[in-house]
Amino acid sequence: MSKITLSKNFIKDVCRLALNEDLYPSGDITSSLLKNNIKKKIKLISNQKGIIGGLEFAKQTFKLIDKNIKFVPKKKEGSSIKKGHIIATVEGNVKNILTGERTALNFLSHISGVATITNQFVKKVKKKCKICCTRKTIPNFRVVQKYGVKLGGGINHRFNLSDEYLIKDNHIEANQNLVSIIKKAIKNKKGKKITIEIDNLNQLKQIIGLRFDRILFDNMKPKLLRKGIKLSKKLYETEASGGITLKNIKKVAATGVDRISVGAITHSSVALDLKLEI
Repeated sequence: MSKITLSKNFIKDVCRLALNEDLYPSGDITSSLLKNNIKKKIKLISNQKGIIGGLEFAKQTFKLIDKNIKFVPKKKEGSSIKKGHIIATVEGNVKNILTGERTALNFLSHISGVATITNQFVKKVKKKCKICCTRKTIPNFRVVQKYGVKLGGGINHRFNLSDEYLIKDNHIEANQNLVSIIKKAIKNKKGKKITIEIDNLNQLKQIIGLRFDRILFDNMKPKLLRKGIKLSKKLYETEASGGITLKNIKKVAATGVDRISVGAITHSSVALDLKLEI
């Protein structure tokens, strides 16, 4: 998988783009009504429990607006927080703090939301298997969302289409020959992993013995999934996906599958409720 790097320069660039979205073309015309010399120490507070993430994004957001603003974290990145916890303090020119407030909170709330829902899935499976995300991410925000997944204890699936071969149902339908497309991938492998998505055991029986890496069981009921894993576990890494929720993931994990991919941890994560309070 491509290496996901969250360098300080990367974070600054992302924050700069977000601020430009908020401030172009005339800046914060409302906060500009305030006097320029008012200084405050403001608390960043959680309104609910969860996993906190994105503190450096918030810090760099404020620094880009005013290098004299002091952002002091009171919780560690990736740590568990509860309602009422003080996450950080922000001190400086209140006009500039208010200008960056929403951008900073957007980063914090979203990254924390992804980390929190991921952690809920991770706790449900209790180390029986790995929880991984998918490519169902906000365009141009994938690196940040996958970072949130890692904070929550999940792992990252392939980052993009160049990372590995993932032969899905539409590839199979387009090619009309499952075995031939797998053999072509094996021939062109060049160190890349090969995953084959199947939705029934007849497909599995056709391909067992071919030299690829992973079977992805798509939208299979636990009973059928268990049979598929029994047939393939000694030969391939196994993964389940499709319709996975917090209510049914324990049953899926109990089948013995190696990992479970959950699109919802990125595409449907709910922002963590945080606030800045003067």
